[in-house]
Amino acid sequence: MNKLRGFILSGCVLALSACGNFGAHSEVEALNEVQAVGSPFTQHLTSEYRAFANREMHDMLDYPDGIHFARKGLAAASGEAVLPEPISDWNLNPQHMEELSTARGRLIVAYDMGAREIAPQQSAVAQVNFDCWIEQQEENWQAADIAGCKNRFMDAMAAIEGMLGPMQPKAEPEFMPPVQQIEAPTPAEPMKPQDAMYLVFFDWDAHSIGAGAENVLDAVAQEVKSRNLTAIHVIGHTDSSGPNPYNDKLAIRRGNAVRDALVKRGVDASLIKVEGRGETELLVQTPDNTREPANRRAQITFE
Repeated sequence: MNKLRGFILSGCVLALSACGNFGAHSEVEALNEVQAVGSPFTQHLTSEYRAFANREMHDMLDYPDGIHFARKGLAAASGEAVLPEPISDWNLNPQHMEELSTARGRLIVAYDMGAREIAPQQSAVAQVNFDCWIEQQEENWQAADIAGCKNRFMDAMAAIEGMLGPMQPKAEPEFMPPVQQIEAPTPAEPMKPQDAMYLVFFDWDAHSIGAGAENVLDAVAQEVKSRNLTAIHVIGHTDSSGPNPYNDKLAIRRGNAVRDALVKRGVDASLIKVEGRGETELLVQTPDNTREPANRRAQITFE
C-alpha cells in the first residue's frame, strides 16, 4: 500500500497538470465547510477527522489518506457513526497487527457498553487517533508520530473506561439517526450491585494488567468502598486460540491477576471469588483457533 501511494504522489509531483483533480482536494474542502449534524459523538468525530484529514493533506502531503479520512469525516458529519479502520485494510507486520487488533477490540467493546453516549468526545478522540496510529504504523518510519497517535489513543481509552464504570454491555446500531438538537443526558439512576459489571482486557497469551485496565480497577475499588457487598466475582476468559487445557489455566491466571490488583487497592481479599471459563463463553463468537481481543478479558460482578 505504501509503494502504491508513493508512486501516485511522485506522479503528481512530476506532472501536476495530469493530477489536477487529485490536487483539488474537494473532499477535504467539503469537510472544512460542512456543518455537522447527528449525535454529540458524530459531531465530535467530524471535528477530529477534519483536523486529521487536513494534517494528512497539508502537513504530511499524504493526499490519498487525506482524502480517505476526509470521506470518513463527511460521513460522520451526516450523522453516521463510522467505525475505526479495519485491521485487514492495512499492510502491517504481525507484531503491529496483534497490538492494533487488541486496541481496536477495546474500543469496540467500549462502544458496545455505551461509550459513544457516555463519553462522546473521548470516544471520537480515541477512534481518530486509532486511525492515525494504524496509518502511521503502516508507513512505519516516523516513530514520534506513531507514538503520538498511540499515546493519545491510550489516554482516551483510559478516560473512557474510567467513565463507563458499571455499565451493562448493550447492542447499538451501526448507524445513529441524525438529530437537530443536542440535549443534555438524563442523569442515570443508581445501579443495583447485582447489575454492575466491569471488564478488564488482556493482550494475547498474557495475564498482566495493562495501563488501560488501571482506571477500570480504580473504579471497581472505589465502587466496592461505596457499597456493602457480600461477594465480588472475577471470571477470567480467553479467546479461542490455543488448546482448551492451556486456555483454562490462562483464564484462571487472568482472574487471579485482577484479584491481586484489587487487593492492592484495598479491597478485602475474602470477598473476591475467582473462576476461569477458558474459551467456553466468548463475548464475540469466532471459529476455533481465532485471536479475538474482545474475548481476552476478565469480568467483574458484585453481590
